[in-house]
Amino acid sequence: MNYTNLSRVIPGAGVLFAMVAFSADVEVTLKDRLDGNLNGYCLDIRGGGQNIDPSQGLQAHTCYSYRGDLGTDQAFDPELIAGGEFKVIAFDVCATMEGTEAGAEVALSDCDGGELQQFDLAANGGISPKSAPGMCLTAGNETTFGMGGTSPHQIKTLTLQQCSDALAAYQEWYTRTQDDYNSEVGE
Repeated sequence: MNYTNLSRVIPGAGVLFAMVAFSADVEVTLKDRLDGNLNGYCLDIRGGGQNIDPSQGLQAHTCYSYRGDLGTDQAFDPELIAGGEFKVIAFDVCATMEGTEAGAEVALSDCDGGELQQFDLAANGGISPKSAPGMCLTAGNETTFGMGGTSPHQIKTLTLQQCSDALAAYQEWYTRTQDDYNSEVGE
């Protein structure tokens, strides 16, 4: 979703109305729901609610689209994805690999177009750093629950692993808008 700051357009609009959507953002979700009980898994900024913290990087987390809207910590610009950049619009940060070896995590940092911020989203759904085409963003096998185990939202780690048919369920992603989700569930 693209935003404009209304406080510049409408003086006094204030913080409450500072962000307004103008086009469809997308969530980046695993093709396989795995063990997702509410919805599938999406790329998500670690932390929740007032504790969202881009300095903690990305994880795989229950997609918020089941609530009727995409979460701001899960909303990416589809045009930038097509160009190889995964930018979380509301936070103005980009996915940044902490390395290109197996186990490297996905950080978030200011978008600079650097090598570690350039990705390919393959036709099969694999997301690979352009500098390491044989490696894929991979959701972890283990599942935890948010808010110290009290939330129904499910969380998996997100690391770089060798692209593999055996890990396809954890490595194949696609983008969807809120309307796409609504169509998938028959709303």
